[in-house]
Amino acid sequence: MGFVHLHLHTQYSLLDGANKIKNLMPQVQSYGMSAVAMTDHGNMFGAIEFYRTAAQHGVKPIIGCEMYLAPKSRLDRSPVRADDYEGGGNFHLILLAMNIEGYRNLCRLVSAGYTEGFYHKPRVDRELLRECNKGILALSGCLRLTR
Repeated sequence: MGFVHLHLHTQYSLLDGANKIKNLMPQVQSYGMSAVAMTDHGNMFGAIEFYRTAAQHGVKPIIGCEMYLAPKSRLDRSPVRADDYEGGGNFHLILLAMNIEGYRNLCRLVSAGYTEGFYHKPRVDRELLRECNKGILALSGCLRLTR
């Protein structure tokens, strides 16, 4: 059994990723990984490039996203205290598409994060996850991004 990286940021993960997809795939291939997941913060801007480049290198591409989960509602934009650990931060949740339905639901979630839930970051909430969860595998992420 080989290792498959399920939490990897690319150059599209702003302020957090430096992996250029064109350089990443030969490295993944050289390590003997049969698959790799792209989980950029709050976006899927590099999904098509990632998918095509991985396929060209014989690596199974897994499309995902590290979503920001609002502590309450994505529509809530009330300021929170920095020392309020439970309510203060956007929790991270890794979501991976298992199939085309999951990919479409990830696209819906990411879009809603920007159009409905944006408050410093593109956020989703539990309500959206209940509506758009088919075909998606969820993994835990870090509890909070510190400043």
